[in-house]
Amino acid sequence: MIVPDFRILLDAVATNPDLGLHIYGPGDTRKGQWLSYAELRRVARQNAAKLRNLQGFGQDKITLLHFDNHRDNLIWFWATAYAGSVPAMSTPFVNSSEARKAQIEHLHQLLEDPICLTRNSTISRDFQDGALLRLQAIDDLEEVDGAVEEYDTPAVRPDNLALLMLTSGSTGNAKAVCLTHSNLLAAARGKASAFRTPPNTCFFNFIGLDHVAGLIEIHLHALEEKASQVHVQSSDLISDPLEFLRLANKHRISRTLAPNFFLAKLLSTIESAEVRLVNSNFDLSCLTHLASGGEANVVETADALSRVLSKFGAPRNCIVTAFGMTETCAGAIFHDSCPDYDLSQGYEFASVGKCCPEIEMRIRTSDDVETNDHVNGTTTNSHYTINAVGNLEVRGPMVFSRYYNNPTATEESFTTDGWFKTGDRAMIDSAGNLNIVGRTKDTMKINGVNYTSQEIEFAIEDAGIAGVAPSFTVCFAYRLSGASTEQACVVYLPLYQEDDVESRIRALDRITKIVVLRTGSKPYVLPLNATLLQKSTLGKLSRNKIRQALVDGKYSALEEKNQVIIKAYREKHFSPPTTEAEKIISHIFYEVLGLEEGELGVDAPYFEAGLTSIDLIKARRKIEIAFNITEEIPMSTMMTKSTIRMLAQTMESMTSGEVRAYDPVVTLKHSGDKTPLFLFHPGVGEILVFFGLVKFLEDRPVHALRARGFNKGEPFFTSIEEVIEVYYTAIRKKQPYGPYAMAGYSWGSMLAFEVAKKMEADGEQVGFLGAFNLPPHIKWRMRQFDWVECLVHLAYFSDLISEESTTTVAPYMRTLPSKSAQMDYLLEISSPERLEELALSKANLSNWADVAFALQSRAVDYDPSGKVAAMDVFYCRPLTILGITKQQWLDQHLRAWEEFVGDVQYHEVDGAHYTMLLPEHVGSFQRHLNRVLKKRGV
Repeated sequence: MIVPDFRILLDAVATNPDLGLHIYGPGDTRKGQWLSYAELRRVARQNAAKLRNLQGFGQDKITLLHFDNHRDNLIWFWATAYAGSVPAMSTPFVNSSEARKAQIEHLHQLLEDPICLTRNSTISRDFQDGALLRLQAIDDLEEVDGAVEEYDTPAVRPDNLALLMLTSGSTGNAKAVCLTHSNLLAAARGKASAFRTPPNTCFFNFIGLDHVAGLIEIHLHALEEKASQVHVQSSDLISDPLEFLRLANKHRISRTLAPNFFLAKLLSTIESAEVRLVNSNFDLSCLTHLASGGEANVVETADALSRVLSKFGAPRNCIVTAFGMTETCAGAIFHDSCPDYDLSQGYEFASVGKCCPEIEMRIRTSDDVETNDHVNGTTTNSHYTINAVGNLEVRGPMVFSRYYNNPTATEESFTTDGWFKTGDRAMIDSAGNLNIVGRTKDTMKINGVNYTSQEIEFAIEDAGIAGVAPSFTVCFAYRLSGASTEQACVVYLPLYQEDDVESRIRALDRITKIVVLRTGSKPYVLPLNATLLQKSTLGKLSRNKIRQALVDGKYSALEEKNQVIIKAYREKHFSPPTTEAEKIISHIFYEVLGLEEGELGVDAPYFEAGLTSIDLIKARRKIEIAFNITEEIPMSTMMTKSTIRMLAQTMESMTSGEVRAYDPVVTLKHSGDKTPLFLFHPGVGEILVFFGLVKFLEDRPVHALRARGFNKGEPFFTSIEEVIEVYYTAIRKKQPYGPYAMAGYSWGSMLAFEVAKKMEADGEQVGFLGAFNLPPHIKWRMRQFDWVECLVHLAYFSDLISEESTTTVAPYMRTLPSKSAQMDYLLEISSPERLEELALSKANLSNWADVAFALQSRAVDYDPSGKVAAMDVFYCRPLTILGITKQQWLDQHLRAWEEFVGDVQYHEVDGAHYTMLLPEHVGSFQRHLNRVLKKRGV
């Protein structure tokens, strides 16, 4: 019996010196480098010998490949395969350091401590917070003597495993799809037999090789077809789609693939550049197969692009819509009659066609497996029910059989009779073509990321929005007429009267903010009356039925009426800029926030438009430039003058050098009918850390207390007593009577406790007092802080340096001769991108450290005393430097609050001391906070 071995794909073509790869590096679409298949095989086998000599390298182990360019990926993919290991293609890491650590830790556990091949430049970028993985820079291996020992290619593993491909993990941790030698060879055969590739043409790829589309659909498929291939970085093509036409013409491209969004962008770019293309002389008669999948393809777009491409000689049906997944080795079902067939059927979205020979599909409409007929790539079972919608399931030689190191997910993904559950709802039409009509698990893909309907519905329900009936909210993916991509659609049952426009607008704005926070994209929101939102006997609303009714135009009259009401209200209440200063600042905020004209009036607080701390810093810098202000605008001015009109009026006094009086209270959110929340700054004195949290506090005003000393001429506080008195007076001025709600982050928890104690002593009610991860006894910790320690922890708090480096940086900085030298060193090791984001110069960072040191120094002799009625302690992982666990932190330090609080409750939250309110954790934190606020009756 012949054991399948996918390495024969490269072995077979390496004998032809005329075949190979043209690889364009990052930023290059003009020159590129030629790499023959023979040379690829030689270099790969040479590197395989080097890998076999690596300590810890094993033929029975997984090797993770983490590269950011095609050439490295291809060479080391084959080197790993020839060495007998199983390559696992790493996806790009996220930008957030905390989330990146979790991603790396997950890979470490999932792949069982793999060696990770990468470059030194990538190590410094992606593994800067420490390497849990066993990193091996290929730069070092490339310097090893190139002599190759003769050796027999290692045999195929007993389990036939050849490759691991990671799923996106956008709805959870990534899974590793096990693809065997048999899978890969079957996929190559199936794809090759589905379509004829013209001679003397090339395959073209601009998708990352961490994706099955790039690695299998193009690279391995081209080897099976004995064709050359071209690889370009996706960012270079997306930034200039016309390069697609030029490269297709230059290299005689016959087969390629592109997601739907690129087709739409290519069409619009060609249309806008039509005059320039008249004399281009592009010949695309070779382009027979432009596959597209991943999301629904709009027939109108496919038709328009087909017409444009046909002007350059491409066949009318060159766009091939397809269905495929990582689990099916990329494309497995193809539609070769797009768009004409779809136009003839009146389809809005293109069919994805029929199976290739190495796969079968079925639509499961019943739990009885015997009633589900199936269709394969060579014959059609004539007994399937036409247009019956059900769950799409597939099986066949090119379909995977398990997830690596995840038996639970494997078991859940297959039926008892061995079919893989794709998670899609679909139907097969009368011609045997597959049509995807929905998603089994109600996930929505927005801007390339998956979201569940349930998570958005829950967020809206949990907000308790006035005028929105509980349990009558439905969310699903929807494509507005004329739109090229899907967006979230939210349908809800209103509790207000139809003519209550104010309530309608408030509900719309609240729902929009909630969805934007979670998806980064504005939803389409539609109120429907009770007759249109009928629940089943089990108390459920049918998303599919509501969505289909919307698609069918059954709600069109209500949609039109809703839009008329909203437009009239916006026009009536929108305050346009009138002065030149207002116009300039309006333009700046529209640009920074990505808003459309008319969305932010000059009297509307810009914090409530979704402004982040980074947005505020960007806006400040642009305003300084626009008004030719040489000195930095105080951040307190940007925060307190929180409308465009107020800010515009302030510019005159700013340019005249007028110094404004210090006010510790900064209003981050004006609107809301529940008890205002006062947030006390942490030990660094600033309040930027609260910006992300404020967005989730939809139902109440939010004020923050900011330390004195940031602005020119402001003295530092001289004692804790002074801080408490100033903050107490400012809060009573803003809100004369209780009940009060207040919370402090870290060091600010001590201030919140003292102010609350003073409030209660004066007979006022404190309905909520929160402490964010601070114990009552802190002087032992405050005495550890000198100016250098404050500066270093401020740098970590601001994400300029990693937590690990805080233990080594401070001792070295103390050896430097002056504060100036210490500052220079810190700036040298800080992230330049983050410094630019925060607009931090040497002078203002040094002043910030002075403020922080002054605050912390005031607490070196602080001892808590007295008692308050109640407190909620939100605790998370303590600072690493303390060397204790979260449980020890709770038991040995935080529980000491019980001596000073009548009713103290503890709430565990995600993240660590300095990250609990960062974007990756603030979503879960706010759920805990809002639940506690509700429980406390405020």
